Amino acid sequence: MPAPPFTVAVFCGSRTGQHPDYAAAAAALGHGLADAGMRLVFGGGRVGLMGVLADAALAASGAVIGVIPDFLTRMEVAHPGVAEMVITTSMHARKKLMFDLADAFVTLPGGLGTLDETVEILTWRQLGLHAKPVLLCDIHGSAAALRTMVDAAIAAGFTAAAAREFFELHEGVAATLQRLRDLRAQQGGPAG
Repeated sequence: MPAPPFTVAVFCGSRTGQHPDYAAAAAALGHGLADAGMRLVFGGGRVGLMGVLADAALAASGAVIGVIPDFLTRMEVAHPGVAEMVITTSMHARKKLMFDLADAFVTLPGGLGTLDETVEILTWRQLGLHAKPVLLCDIHGSAAALRTMVDAAIAAGFTAAAAREFFELHEGVAATLQRLRDLRAQQGGPAG
């Protein structure tokens, strides 16, 4: 029986943002994951960077799992092209399932939802609930605010300095994909 594919959960915006490089990065990451034979788990939406990411992975014949809460399917934002769409009862259940499926996490630019998902995964790491890699894919400084927030919490004495080790900052998609290939190789998967 073959090993399950290396699975990457990607957190990103339900909007495309103001800079065209955000959408270009989402497309490059989706395509790159598919080309590397890595499975994508994402928030299930057809809108914003989520839609761009999934479209690119699907166009490259990648394995894609969408995870979306029921109330968002009623708002007609579920991606219609994703065959494996899991509908959850809540946002919390969505995050838990994405966590359970993932071997690693990548954060692309996004808004409050992306920040929420990323911070929750970092908090679970701080609490010792996992040691899965969390990669911030920085596009035009998009990861700077999160890094500054963590540094401010450390400086104020609310978080241990070890929190800086809970995530990795990578400049752009190429560096992020290379790190994911390295992580997969470390876990015994094909280096691709």
